[in-house]
Amino acid sequence: MTSLPLVSPDELDALDFADARLHAEHDLTEVWRRLRAERPFHRQPARGSRPAFWVITRYADAVEVYRSREFTTEHGNGLPTLLTGGDAAAGTMLAVTDGLRHQQIRAVLTRAFSPRVLAAVQDGVRRTVDDLMAAAVTKGTCDFVRDVSANIPLGAVCDLLDVPRGDRQYLLGLTSQAWSSEHADAPPEGSWTAKSEILLYFADLARTRRGGDGDDVVSLLANCRIDGEPLSDAELMANCYGLMIGGDETGRHAISGGLLALIENPEQWDALKSGGLNLQTAADEVLRWTVPSLHGGRTATADVEVNGQLIRAGEIVSAWIASANRDGDAFPDPDRFDLTRTPNKHLTFAFGAHYCLGHYLARVEIEAVLDSLRRMVSGVRQTAPETWIYSSILHGMNTLPVAFEADPVGLAP
Repeated sequence: MTSLPLVSPDELDALDFADARLHAEHDLTEVWRRLRAERPFHRQPARGSRPAFWVITRYADAVEVYRSREFTTEHGNGLPTLLTGGDAAAGTMLAVTDGLRHQQIRAVLTRAFSPRVLAAVQDGVRRTVDDLMAAAVTKGTCDFVRDVSANIPLGAVCDLLDVPRGDRQYLLGLTSQAWSSEHADAPPEGSWTAKSEILLYFADLARTRRGGDGDDVVSLLANCRIDGEPLSDAELMANCYGLMIGGDETGRHAISGGLLALIENPEQWDALKSGGLNLQTAADEVLRWTVPSLHGGRTATADVEVNGQLIRAGEIVSAWIASANRDGDAFPDPDRFDLTRTPNKHLTFAFGAHYCLGHYLARVEIEAVLDSLRRMVSGVRQTAPETWIYSSILHGMNTLPVAFEADPVGLAP
């Protein structure tokens, strides 16, 4: 990934922030810095059949968009759907539903995150992480993305959904195709097919859970009543899909990005190994730094002013978490990876009514990985360049080849 400096306003106007190649192939740190300073409300013009949209880069402005009731997710919450006619799951999936129905569905899903269930998931995450890390460290070299980080969130979210173990690798393959690709020119048919397969899988699974008394997410959705009525099949499938995608992708990319950040910042590796870090604080800095979700999309439902900028009804806005999480007005020394950073009110899980329901899982997963690295690994180095996924929504790696040096105390039986 190469840094992308800018020397003229014309070059800024030429950038296409909806292009997955821009985010996969370039480090946009300088672009975001310049936009925050000179053009915090940048309007990307219409291109071909795609409408114009706002690129919002400051932390305070992003918070206002997330907080305001004058913006809706019901036309989509990301540029790929917002620019192509809207999200088919609008009004059925929690992430793209607003108002009373959002509150009702969220209340049902929240029941799956009870203290008892979360304690069991946390124990499972720790065991999974220790097993994966022990295998990787014993082997000595691995692709950290494919051998470790990809397998951690999958287990946690599948435990919540009670997905049979024999189906989990199949679902992992689908989620990795649904919103990103390994290639810049991947045809969209692969993404559509993956999304459809996930939806159909959960439709079939839900049929086996109807009438049961399970407390997993699929059972809760299949047997709940809202105003005396069951959820529609579309609502059931869409919300299982939403949890599967969100729960898998965020944790996977944050874990991989966190290890890369530790390799590139050896003083933070030393701080982790010292044993004195608060792992909850450290996990939040990993989440701020890695930005697994690049932006959040909304549509204005009325003319609204955001910190002095008028946005007209019907206009699309994209609030760039990738920029807001590096805003010096919100984070002192924002371009420094600092595992002791506090306070750390990053926007990685968004803000307001659509604050990510799975935030607890992601934090537990990252804390477990940091703890395992601290105990089991005495040194780590990158053995080949990493490769990045192609997506305008997600930020993460396809591959991260590394070599581990074992800590003999940490691996002792």
